[in-house]
Amino acid sequence: MNTLSYGLLALLARNNSSGYDLMLKIQPFWQAKHSQIYPLLSRMEEQHLLSAEWIQQTDKPDKKIYAITPLGEQRLKEWMQLPAGEPVSRDELVLKAFCLWTTDRENAISLFGTRSIYYQERIHYFEQALHKMPEEVRQFGTRDFGLYILRQKALSTAKANLEWTTWVIDMLKNSTTESSSQPQHQ
Repeated sequence: MNTLSYGLLALLARNNSSGYDLMLKIQPFWQAKHSQIYPLLSRMEEQHLLSAEWIQQTDKPDKKIYAITPLGEQRLKEWMQLPAGEPVSRDELVLKAFCLWTTDRENAISLFGTRSIYYQERIHYFEQALHKMPEEVRQFGTRDFGLYILRQKALSTAKANLEWTTWVIDMLKNSTTESSSQPQHQ
C-alpha cells in the first residue's frame, strides 16, 4: 500500500464517498488524479480494505459509493503507528527562484508579487476557517482535531511564505545592480 491508499482509507473512515468525491477531498493533502485513484480503489476493494455499493441515479449515471471495512480500519491504525516519511515539496516558484538570473527584475518582481497575493488570500482563508471552528473540536481526541492543527499549520506556512516573498520583492526592488544577460556558471 502506498501513502495515497492510506489517505483514501482515512477519508473513508470519516465518510463513505464516491471515487470522484474522494479525488476532491484528497487534494488539500495529496495531489492525485482520477487515473490514480480509481485503479487504487479497485485494488483496495479486491483486498477487502473497503466495500462498495452501486447507487442508482435517475438524472445521472449510477455511482459507486465506497466504505472502509474493519480490515481497512485495522490497516489504517497500523499505518498510524509507523513514522512519517520525509516531507516532499514541489513548488514551481522555488525552481524559478533558482533560475532568476535568466529573467529581468520586473518579471522577477511580478513572479513573487503574484505569489505574495496568493499567500495573502490563503492567510485570509485559513484565518476565517479557524475562526469558524468551535472551541470543543480543538482538543485531541475529537474528530476534527487533525483538521484544526492542519489549518493552523497551513496558516503558519502561508505567513512564513508571505514574509519570504515580501523579503525577496524588497531585495529585488532595492538591488542596485542589474545582472548581466550572460548566464553565470557556478
